Order: sequence, then C-alpha cells, then structure tokens
Amino acid sequence: MRIAIDIGPLHGHRTGVGTAVAHLVHHLGADTSLDLQPYLLSFKAKQVAGQIRLPLPARVATRCWARLDVPSADRWLSGAEVVHGTNYVVPPTRRPSVISVYDCWFLAHPEHANPDVTRAGMILRRAADRGAWIHTSSEATAREARRLLDTDRVRAIHLGPPDPIVEPAERPGGLTRLGDHPFVLAIGTTERRKRHPWLAEVFASIDTDLHLVHAGATGDDSDALLHTIAGLPKSVSDRIHLLGPVDSNTRSWLLRNAAVVAYPSVDEGFGFPILEAQSVGAPMVATKAGSIPEVGGDGLVTIERDDRDGFAEAITSLAADGAERTRIIEAGTANLERFSWARTTTSIVELYRTALESA
Repeated sequence: MRIAIDIGPLHGHRTGVGTAVAHLVHHLGADTSLDLQPYLLSFKAKQVAGQIRLPLPARVATRCWARLDVPSADRWLSGAEVVHGTNYVVPPTRRPSVISVYDCWFLAHPEHANPDVTRAGMILRRAADRGAWIHTSSEATAREARRLLDTDRVRAIHLGPPDPIVEPAERPGGLTRLGDHPFVLAIGTTERRKRHPWLAEVFASIDTDLHLVHAGATGDDSDALLHTIAGLPKSVSDRIHLLGPVDSNTRSWLLRNAAVVAYPSVDEGFGFPILEAQSVGAPMVATKAGSIPEVGGDGLVTIERDDRDGFAEAITSLAADGAERTRIIEAGTANLERFSWARTTTSIVELYRTALESA
C-alpha cells in the first residue's frame, strides 16, 4: 500500500504529538508492505528529498477546508491509496482517509480553543462526515470521538512508549534556585485542561518542605498560573519554580530526581509523561480523567478530579519513603510492558487496510 502521511508535526517545537508521529513514521517506514509518501502543509518547514509540500499557505488552506472540500490534495498526492492525517487534520481527498486524534478536549470545549484549533476541529468534523476513519490513542478518547464526531468509524490504538529517559552526565544549569530540595514535578504546556493553577493551590495547602517545579511551554493558562502564584504566601511562592520549556537533558534530570510527579489534568488523550515517569521509577499522582487511568494502570495513584485534599495527601504519601511509594514504582515498571510501537504499527496498518476495503 502507498500511504500519504502528514509529517508536519516533526517540524518545529516537538510536542507529544510530534513524538508520537516520529515513532510512527519510523516504524511504518520499516514495514515492507508499505510505501510511505510523506507530505506537509507548511512553507516555513525545511523540505527534504522525498517529501511532498502541498503548495498552499497553511492558514489559507485550513480556512478553506473548514468550510469547503477544496482545494483537494489529490493532485499532489497522486498514487496514494490511503491518506493519513497524523495531527487532527486531513486535506480534502477522494481517497480513503485515516485521522489521528489524540484528545477531544477542544471539540467538547470550543470556547477554550484558539482560532487555529477551532478550524482544525471544523476540518476534522467535515472529514468524519465524508467517511474518514478516526484513530485515537486510547479507549477513553475513542468514546468521546464517537459521541462528538457522530461516527462509528473510530479505532482505539494505544501509542508505544516514549523516548528513553537518558540519565544526564551532570546536573543541568538553570536549577540554582532549586538547590538540593526534594520537589514535585509537573510537566506540560500550561493549558487550561492541565490545571497547573489548581496544582499550585493544592501545593500551597501541604505542610511540607517540598518544592514545586513546572517544566513546559507557556499556553492559554499561563497568566492564570502567574496570578495564582502571586496570591500565595511568600513562603509558598518562593518554593515554586516555573522553568518554561526545557531541553531533553533537563527534562531527564527532573524526571529522574523528582520526589513525585503530579498530573492534575481534566482530560488526556494518552499521556506520555505517565510512561516517562514510570520508566525512571518516579511515582505519580494523577486525576481520574480521560485516558490517565487506562494508560497508567496500577502504576500511579489516581484521585477524583476535584478532590484537592486527596491530591495533597497523595503527594505527601508518595514523597515519603514508604511501602506505598515502592508499590507504585514497581507497578509502574510492570505497566510499561503493555506498550509497544511494533504492536501500534501492526494495528495502524490493519486500520489502513480497513479504510481501503471499506471505501
């Protein structure tokens, strides 16, 4: 089969979606039954040999595709039997399509989405109406996709494990303020669904010498986070560290040295940080929301999403060197065996065949 596959997420700042697409393209490329035709919709990204650049300004194209099925991509993706949109969007095409959808938060809460994300949702809905197949990275997201997109053409296929967390040779710079204090780690872009301001309030309620470290890009909840921290007592705010986006060495050091990893999201489509924490023996406390219980299994402590006291108590318990901490770490290590990119790739290829046969 010849598969046209969107490699746009491989360019620019690497997010969880970019990590997923990188692994998927690598493993699909090793499948001798496939002929991959990489394409991208971007004039900014550097084009390399073998890639097809759709000759359309991305913003113009997505504005059109949100309302019309033109311009079609078929003239540029000639020979493709299936088109795989790896990041919520697939261009209009007469060919069978597969679209990877990692979470449905922006569909369920359009009031929190920026215009670009809103347009992506409109394009996704139009593609679903045309009969595209939806690949979700969890059963939790699959249920939401069926409901919100009004289609039964949805298949849940777990992603594989994240990149290995290599131990840095030395402590990274930029962590002077943290010193040698034990810390709670939160990873991720400061988006509303991640609830980092809520976590700061929970942290403030704990009678502890722990510090709180947040590593991630600024997002639509960054101002709220800064406002929340500014309203906390100085004895608490002095123990909160906002690092912004960090490089892979710093991320690795933080994960390997965190007393606890906190994941207070109200929705997740998969959650690479869960498996990253489990891979280095960092105990995690998280909310019972989205795919988090499904992906984390027994290898994390889950708390009802609005239970502040329960979340605070779990942080305190896991930070202590006791039986609960040991149990969660051991269960997390065992949980990793459930995830394999080889299994992911096999299931994605089966979905391609289903899309082709049902066209």
